[in-house]
Amino acid sequence: MTVLTTIALIIIAVVLFELIIFIHEGGHFIAAKKSGIKVNEFALGMGPKIFSFTKGETTYSLRLFPIGGFCAMEGEDEDSENPRAFNNAKIWKRMIVIVAGAFMNIVLGLVLMLITLLPQEQFPSTTVSEFSASSFTAVTGLQPGDKITKINDYAVNTSTDFSFALFTLPVSEVDGHELSIYKEDCAFDLYVRATELVDENSTEEQNKALISSIQEAQAKLTKAKSKEEAYKIFSEYYNSLADIVGKEHAEKIPEIEEKDTRQRFRTNMTVERDGEKLELQDVDLLTLKKSADDDTPQLQIDFYIKPIEKNFGTVIQQTFANTVSVVRMVWGSLIGLIKGQFSLNDMSGPVGIASAITKVAGESLRTSGFGSAVSSIVYVMMVITINLGIVNMLPFPALDGGRFLMLLIEWIFRKPVPRKVESIINTVGLVLLLGLSVFIAFQDVWKLFSGG
Repeated sequence: MTVLTTIALIIIAVVLFELIIFIHEGGHFIAAKKSGIKVNEFALGMGPKIFSFTKGETTYSLRLFPIGGFCAMEGEDEDSENPRAFNNAKIWKRMIVIVAGAFMNIVLGLVLMLITLLPQEQFPSTTVSEFSASSFTAVTGLQPGDKITKINDYAVNTSTDFSFALFTLPVSEVDGHELSIYKEDCAFDLYVRATELVDENSTEEQNKALISSIQEAQAKLTKAKSKEEAYKIFSEYYNSLADIVGKEHAEKIPEIEEKDTRQRFRTNMTVERDGEKLELQDVDLLTLKKSADDDTPQLQIDFYIKPIEKNFGTVIQQTFANTVSVVRMVWGSLIGLIKGQFSLNDMSGPVGIASAITKVAGESLRTSGFGSAVSSIVYVMMVITINLGIVNMLPFPALDGGRFLMLLIEWIFRKPVPRKVESIINTVGLVLLLGLSVFIAFQDVWKLFSGG
């Protein structure tokens, strides 16, 4: 990817990020105007003004740093005697104004989800279509036609749920002497051997032949009745792979290591089969090592998913269903952060978001072309806008959710929280948020330059 392409993608990422902020703040702005609340300034960006103009009673400004924006309402942060001030509006109007930003983020998420789905010829379901001859999962209890409805107690309604459930699946310590695991390791070492043999001189026909040979070996390995039989198959194919590309055989066929315990992806599943719900216990999913030198377990799906036919009804249904799934995914990630399943290192700010979008779009551009790159950017932005909407409504000081909580307390007790108390609470919350933002920004920059 050229420098100009990278710069262009970063600019696109920044513009789209600001579009999300614009939609969010625009929600507050429209709700305030419709509620008769005076808006003093509507700003895009933070820091010094680049330019501004005033129309009616509102100043509109563009600011230097593209990392946010705001909708400043009369009486929002201080008491005002103006009858059109925020603090003098009816409580239900103030609640609507506060919620409007997050609501618009979810609406934008729906629109972006629709945009990502429209180019697709069909949509993935959660129903197992078939297994290849080399599938290891085929012998773990799943069957063609099974509709997966739950993975490790996480409800699965869409392909988005399916992906998130697998992404967050913990690894389990399992008996390394199990035949199924031994056969998986034989298959993986054959795969590593094949990748070692591929270079710039390999032809497309040779690469296809390597893949075909590995699939043939895997098909035989899945039917092996013993470790001895599995190793015999492994030995038979290990050096024969070199013949395909005309290279020398390995000096010695390696032994497949046996350990007392190994980490594998193993989970409980609930499926619908012939109209009945079935609980499948300890389903072993195909687990490969990250590389020959790294034993980090990597999950690989080795079965096919039944497609959903594309028509007007399924487009609308999939748009809403997958948007709900993304909301669940964001909420699940927040819970995972609290539980320690994720760490602060997994969080990103504007710098990290721009970097992530650039990487995703760059990879799509390299492998699938411009259209795929745009689709990837739109999908990432869809996740970000929904994330912004949900996070902003968390009941934390200085966030919209914190302000809504104050209004809820006022509504319940028929008396507003003292302005001084609210100001102190919001200031503390703001300081904490700024500290977190600075930490994340430094972390993003470090990752950017260290390649982490």
